[in-house]
Amino acid sequence: MKKNLFLLLVLFVGLVCISCNGNIKQPEGIGVNPNPLVLVGNKVDCEIAGTFPVKAFGKKSILTITPVLKYESGEAVGESKVFVGEKAKENGEVVYFKQGGTFTLEASFDYVPEMERSELYLRFKAVNNGKEVPMPDVKIADGIIVTQNLAEVSHLEDVLAPDKFQRVMQEMQEADIKFLIQQSTLRDSELKNQGIMRIREVLQNAKGNDKIRVNTFEISGYASPEGSEKLNTRLATERQKNTQIFMSRELSKNKLEAQIGGEITAEDWEGFRKSMEQSTLEDKELVLRVLSMYNDPEEREQQIKNLAAVYKKIAEEILPALRRSKLKLTLDIVGKSDDEIKELFMSNADSLTVEELLYGAMLFEDVDMQVAYYLKATELYPMDYRAFNNIGKIEFERGHYEEANRSLLQAFELNEGDADVNFNLALVTLVFGDIEQAEIYLGKSAGTTGDYNTVKGTIHTLRGEYAEAQQAYGETPSNSAAVQYILNEDYAAARETLELVDRPNATTAYLKAIIGARTNDKDLVLEGLQVAIEKDVKFKEKVKKDIEFAKFAEDDDFQAILH
Repeated sequence: MKKNLFLLLVLFVGLVCISCNGNIKQPEGIGVNPNPLVLVGNKVDCEIAGTFPVKAFGKKSILTITPVLKYESGEAVGESKVFVGEKAKENGEVVYFKQGGTFTLEASFDYVPEMERSELYLRFKAVNNGKEVPMPDVKIADGIIVTQNLAEVSHLEDVLAPDKFQRVMQEMQEADIKFLIQQSTLRDSELKNQGIMRIREVLQNAKGNDKIRVNTFEISGYASPEGSEKLNTRLATERQKNTQIFMSRELSKNKLEAQIGGEITAEDWEGFRKSMEQSTLEDKELVLRVLSMYNDPEEREQQIKNLAAVYKKIAEEILPALRRSKLKLTLDIVGKSDDEIKELFMSNADSLTVEELLYGAMLFEDVDMQVAYYLKATELYPMDYRAFNNIGKIEFERGHYEEANRSLLQAFELNEGDADVNFNLALVTLVFGDIEQAEIYLGKSAGTTGDYNTVKGTIHTLRGEYAEAQQAYGETPSNSAAVQYILNEDYAAARETLELVDRPNATTAYLKAIIGARTNDKDLVLEGLQVAIEKDVKFKEKVKKDIEFAKFAEDDDFQAILH
């Protein structure tokens, strides 16, 4: 009897000791912030908190908690945290048996696209009195809202490298007719100088040619700064008049009409000064000082004549060239018409200039014809970057990003400093997700072309730099700016921005649907998704994974759009 009583006492004491050591249990009241998980930059971060109930954590227990993000093709394991009972020898955060306690841990995962539809779990490794205690993983959150990634640039207009084609180009011909001292008679030798012969030839070529038109004809008469002002005024006037009579006959001979204008310069002191500056005469600096010191023409002339030695040289080398009439003929050269460019492209494209080809491409709304012109330009003028850039622009707008990138890189090799090329490369590189390289290209565009601020803001958004993004977008409406408003939970501003987008696309409509989901506006959800899928069918698959629409998953109208 006493022996049985003793055994019962030992068993009781053992049970009491086991109870004091305690069994380990999973924590309770686990919460996650944010929930659902949200992509910021290229990271998915969250804070996890929970409670260890009273007498639920043994004094010698050890519990390792590990956040795990599970998705269809794998899982990402976060950083573990160890909790230990008050009598455990291992290191960790102590949890007291009688009081229980709370815990917090932070989880951070590098995002990959496969994670878009995922779930966050806690994984437990429990050891109680030296023995491992099996515990199942516990789901604690859904993931991942990736609305940030809808900040995109594919709806932006990339930049066309302009042509320099001019329908009418101006050509200028100039000539001088020299006269003998104190004379105004036209000499045959001067009427046959190279400049005059060229003007006469041009006028002959213009005869009956509707591609060449006389724009202006100016004839000015000059006299050198010697002699009296009265004499010089008469000489300059007669020289201008005689030259005008001669050229009027030339115009009449070629059946051309032109208003001849002109003026006279009685004493050509400015011409004298320039000629002296360009001369190699000794004492020219002395003469130039006289010009600067005296304003009165007669006193100037007398002071220069006082320099007897140098004046002789001036009379021989400088003054003869100032006794002249000056002719300035401006012609309008009319280029090919639109129809002529189109016709030549089909019959003899090799005869077109690069400017005509670049201009000709813009005569068509059909982008295939535009590309045909640009391709011919790259063939005939392979060192001109503009056609490669413009092919890249078209392919980008078509959504052919690989082809766009190839053409733009060719343009970059030819002119790596061009702002348009760098801006366009920033767009296509950002579509590929290479944010760092996109920022380099954007920097080289120097903000001088394209929608620089929107691209800069998009880069900030995709990096999770939301304050910088908002500042960069400013008041410019774009899909990316609307994304930033959504992330900031300013849905009224986001919706207003989307209504003002210049070139709305499928993403524009999809963002409206997200606003509807967040504001519980079912009609806006359905309307936005309907338009988005009609514009781009890829959104049908995206919406199936997008946790933004989780609350509508069982709605019949919502499901009807997806089937």
